[in-house]
Amino acid sequence: MKVVDILRVKGGTLFTVAPHETLGLAVTTMADQDIGSLVVMELGDLVGMLTFREVIAAIVRNGGTVGTLLVRGVMDDHPLTCTPETEIDEVRRMMLGRHARYMPVLDGKTLMGVISFYDVAKAVVDGQDFENRMLKAYIRDWPLEENPAAAEASKL
Repeated sequence: MKVVDILRVKGGTLFTVAPHETLGLAVTTMADQDIGSLVVMELGDLVGMLTFREVIAAIVRNGGTVGTLLVRGVMDDHPLTCTPETEIDEVRRMMLGRHARYMPVLDGKTLMGVISFYDVAKAVVDGQDFENRMLKAYIRDWPLEENPAAAEASKL
């Protein structure tokens, strides 16, 4: 299974923010849209990722408020990325290795979407469920086989 399979099911809704926007605006967008991340875009290019992890750390450093902080000063400016053709197992390894919960999907420089660790876990579970159903159906339809020793004895 590949990232493109997750994006096909997930849909193409994307939420972005510019690096010069205030953290307060970004947090409001995240809360209003019930999302855990925003892709930071500047002049059509991905320049960072803002997740609730960076937001919480910035608020703590700023004495409990967002104040006048800008997205640029808070965002992860080197986020993990993948392509639509990246295998899900590779994405899972990458996300686990960096403790990343969100990963932008790029086709060249074009942002195709964002996948979350939840999306990856759901895809894996759905794939396993499908495989289990297929195996159970196969086993249920397995032809009854006689005992090989009894079958040989009956031929004599």
